[in-house]
Amino acid sequence: MGVKTLPRKIYVTRKLPEDIESRLAEHFDVRSWDEEDKPVPRETLLEEIKDVDGLFCMITEKIDEEILQAGKHLKVVANMAVGYNNIDVETATANGITVTNTPDVLTETTADLAFALLMASARRLTETSDTLRKGEWGAWSPMQFTGQDIFGATLGIIGLGRIGEAVVKRAKGFEMDVLYHSRTRKKDKESELDIGYAELDQLLTKADFALLLLPYSSESHHLIGKRELALMKENAILINASRGGIVDEDALYHALNNGEIWGAGLDVYEQEPVPTDHPLLTLSNVTAVPHIGSASVKTRRAMADLAADNLIEGLNGKKAVTPVNLHN
Repeated sequence: MGVKTLPRKIYVTRKLPEDIESRLAEHFDVRSWDEEDKPVPRETLLEEIKDVDGLFCMITEKIDEEILQAGKHLKVVANMAVGYNNIDVETATANGITVTNTPDVLTETTADLAFALLMASARRLTETSDTLRKGEWGAWSPMQFTGQDIFGATLGIIGLGRIGEAVVKRAKGFEMDVLYHSRTRKKDKESELDIGYAELDQLLTKADFALLLLPYSSESHHLIGKRELALMKENAILINASRGGIVDEDALYHALNNGEIWGAGLDVYEQEPVPTDHPLLTLSNVTAVPHIGSASVKTRRAMADLAADNLIEGLNGKKAVTPVNLHN
């Protein structure tokens, strides 16, 4: 008789839809953290990682050197996100661990949210909704609740990846003039999308809306700070739908509070969950939402499916579907 092969072990850091959990269970011995709205405690993750072959994680988990070194049998880390700055990819690579992400499937949904955040900020939707709900809406007056026009305005996109390109298509429906700044200039996209290239300072000076859609890295840390905010128009709006840490939040607070720029729309923060006493949340000209860029049912399921595919393929001797470092 042959030796029976024991199933690979994986750990899942958040509760998933039942059908995706069932699919993983067909291939692996699955253990998971089952509290849907609370991240797995670090001490729990350090203990669970010791004897698993694969990790299904979220952007809420910091998969650093300590975690990776504790995972003596770890072969694949499947991150349910496009970005992976929560993972020490260099250490993972040095230890022969494949890191994967979930690109492409969330492009259109995140573009929807970015443009919705732009519109909500321009027209003060959350501020005025709160006013109505509190019973503070008085008589109509000519300049009451006035916002900024979107139609025909200038949109500056910082980071022209797939999501940025998708936002351009939405902006063109509003006949917006679109400028972009990217680490690498994309001349083919300029004619294809009818957009113009600008250096960062020039873009900030000209844009009515400055939209951040670039990945976080040491180079992009506090890319938008006091100096950059001072370049923007007084009626300009900053939108961050990429990653926290790209904007210096202290500088942004002062710029907004002092009327140096008109408003901001934020989906991401340096600390998440953002503290409820954060100064930015005290400002009526900040539209703030809790990191919901990819939060549609269809997209989140697609992300979970792709992360599962990466584990299934990567731990069964095949090439992971979307690796960001090692190619199995």
